[in-house]
Amino acid sequence: MVNMLLTELAGVSRTVSQTSARLAKVAALADALRSAAADEVPVVVAYLSGELPQRQIGVGWAALRSVPTPAEASSLTVLAVDKAFSQIGAVAGKGSAAERKRLVAELFAVATADEQYFLVRLLSGELRQGALDGVMTDAVAKAAEVPGGEVRRAVMLSGSLAMAAQAALVGGSDALREFGLQVGRPLKPMLASSEASIDEALGRIDGAAAVEWKLDGIRVQAHIADGQVRLFTRSLDDITDRLPEVVTALAALPVHDAVFDGELIALRADGRPYAFQDTASRAASEVDAHGAGTVPLSVFLFDALHLNGTDLIDLADAERHAALASVVPAAMLMPRLVTDDPGEATAFFRDAVALGHEGVVVKSLTTPYAAGRRGAGWIKVKPRHTLDLVVLAVEWGHGRRHGWLSNLHLGARDPETGGWVMLGKTFKGLTDEMLTWQTEKLLALEDRRDDWTVYVRPELVVEIAFDGVQRSPRYPGGVALRFARVLRYREDKQATEADTIDAVTALAPPAG
Repeated sequence: MVNMLLTELAGVSRTVSQTSARLAKVAALADALRSAAADEVPVVVAYLSGELPQRQIGVGWAALRSVPTPAEASSLTVLAVDKAFSQIGAVAGKGSAAERKRLVAELFAVATADEQYFLVRLLSGELRQGALDGVMTDAVAKAAEVPGGEVRRAVMLSGSLAMAAQAALVGGSDALREFGLQVGRPLKPMLASSEASIDEALGRIDGAAAVEWKLDGIRVQAHIADGQVRLFTRSLDDITDRLPEVVTALAALPVHDAVFDGELIALRADGRPYAFQDTASRAASEVDAHGAGTVPLSVFLFDALHLNGTDLIDLADAERHAALASVVPAAMLMPRLVTDDPGEATAFFRDAVALGHEGVVVKSLTTPYAAGRRGAGWIKVKPRHTLDLVVLAVEWGHGRRHGWLSNLHLGARDPETGGWVMLGKTFKGLTDEMLTWQTEKLLALEDRRDDWTVYVRPELVVEIAFDGVQRSPRYPGGVALRFARVLRYREDKQATEADTIDAVTALAPPAG
């Protein structure tokens, strides 16, 4: 088989991005997968899903702003690009940024204009073409001529769509059936959908439901075998060596082997959480064997996927939780209420928020563990915060948003100076209609610009939803919004009516 050229993937990407029909996307992706050799399949799946097999290679916009003149003819193979990315990602030490930029330029010099466009979008995270896991999973099934359910199960148990795709295309159903839950190999975690209220969440579940705290912590999947513990993040990274106190706590559980799902969080003496940054910083740091001198992390487990030789993922939530509670002390269990009474559930939700937590997750008692998927079985409910802020500047978009002003710089009003305090940026929540409108509106407010940013007169008010406020030395006010997204523009409001920096800082957690 002739090695697949990058230009073929660029063409498939263009086809997929230009159609809104799911079946057409699946068909185009399946054709590409059939054309790939066995060793190319994992790379093809990753690239057409907008990801890199290497995850991160240290290349940002600074290295992509100026690329060489494109080549006239296509010569780059998919595997050659993958090898180049691995080489770029391995660069470290003094002068690494310059060396990575040189290697990027070297790669782009042999890419055609179409290939360069594809590579820029891939490396910048802008390759949004609708080839998400669900669509790609269906494409793998179609290309391999196997049932979609078999592919989804293999993805769940392996934690890797690329691995499942390679098995399906090489060995078909027989190869897919070889995948099983293996203690020590992480699974993709089950995800929750969202509702705005407890009533709406309960309305989607038949009968009684479990209501559990939703913590602003680090999702962790714990694998235990003969007293040895491995800890994996939501993105399946191994963080075992960073968390000795967590390992010690889990190793003491009365189990032979187990896989648990849970959350890690840094708590104060009064039980209230530290800011998310404190938890994240602790989980990202190497410490001594006891975690001495650091903020300790508390363990809250909420699900059991395997226990003492038995896989539990196909059991109902109620059965899995009973198994979990049989071996885990109450202090390590996520607080949980089982009820069909909206009043009781709402009171539980309010108590969780009052204690400083994000909200709750409402869970069907009959749902199996659907790894890697958002389904109706888990529904998160969080209080929605909103602020009316002023647009201070806006950056030009990339990829599909090329030609539009996209990334908004958000500011709160400073009542003492009459000026504005930058809180961060967002391009989330913007529809094509809003992008078109704000591009025209903000260009009319332009004060000055540089290569990437248009600075505007602070007159346009925008309503922003966000999940919380965190401390941030990056911005002058010392705070930033978490998961900010645009709800709507408030043309009915003057900039002088925007929220103040005092209103924002009042929502921030105290310093740790």
